[in-house]
Amino acid sequence: MAGGFYSFLKDEEGMGTVEVILIMVVLVGLVVIFKKQLNDLVKKIFNKISSDSSTILSRGAAENVWHRLCS
Repeated sequence: MAGGFYSFLKDEEGMGTVEVILIMVVLVGLVVIFKKQLNDLVKKIFNKISSDSSTILSRGAAENVWHRLCS
């Protein structure tokens, strides 16, 4: 019985799967731990993108009106 367990420990087949599962567990753990901070960061980023895009669109619309008036 002990020999079988020792050979199981020495067997490297399937190590890739175990490593991927461990990495996924760590990543999920980090997301759970820092969920609020990540959520706030994503909201802040999307708010910045939204406000900048509305600024760009309003500038583009104002320039378009200006060009129509000058033509």
